[in-house]
Amino acid sequence: MPHVSVGSEGADSIDIHYEDHGAGTPVVLSHGYPLSGQAWEKQVAALLAAGYRVITYDRRGWGDSSQPAGGYDYDTFASDLNVLLTTLDVRDAILVGHSMGTGDVARYLGRYGTDRVAKAVLMSPIPPFLLKTDDNPEGAPQALFDGFIEAARADRNGWLKQFLQNFYNFDVYGGSLVSDEAFQASLAVAEAGSPVAAVACIPTWLTDFRDDLAKVAVPVLVIQGDQDRVLPIGVTGQRVPAFVGDARLLVIEGGPHAIAWTHADQVNAALLDFVQQ
Repeated sequence: MPHVSVGSEGADSIDIHYEDHGAGTPVVLSHGYPLSGQAWEKQVAALLAAGYRVITYDRRGWGDSSQPAGGYDYDTFASDLNVLLTTLDVRDAILVGHSMGTGDVARYLGRYGTDRVAKAVLMSPIPPFLLKTDDNPEGAPQALFDGFIEAARADRNGWLKQFLQNFYNFDVYGGSLVSDEAFQASLAVAEAGSPVAAVACIPTWLTDFRDDLAKVAVPVLVIQGDQDRVLPIGVTGQRVPAFVGDARLLVIEGGPHAIAWTHADQVNAALLDFVQQ
């Protein structure tokens, strides 16, 4: 099981688990909260079949990566990604993020530039900036996120189940586009994650990515469902192109937050078209 060390906590190494398959142009996939690299199952199959090298990894705190007590902030997440790309000597990559993973991609590009990156995809994005402030009136109030944190602290598993129900719009797509087995598998991955990360990741959603996006000097594709309940498109995806020099938005009709699973055929077609251009 391959890992890269991204630091240490006391006497213990902090290790990031990754999978690296195929050959050709590398596509690096960064998953969302509260899942792991396994969430990209449907994209990995399509990309490998099309002849790409596909790299997935588990963010610290999730999947088979270490579960440290700290480092749950986007500077650290971007640093972890940088160590992975450097260790594997990835060049001309397409970086693809979903949900929290879009913050990894944005902060990586803002901090480390595009020497190793040819294009980027932001799927159901957190950027540009979720918090309502005087210069960001489109955002949501701090009290909303404080409530999320309180719920996660009070009943982590109950919070994760409720979050995933909104992740998939399970009341709409449960039993059709999302089987009970798939939902339970996702919930098991979430519950196996770090209890610290389940809470500590929530404040990171309020990171301001506007300056990072302004530094992005590669083409960007934004893909989002118009029924995203976790990160509503009007606050997120529709606003991203205004901050990026070369960006376009693809809206998936009826798509929830988890479009990579529920609307995989449309997502994969758009993804392959973008990377092949």
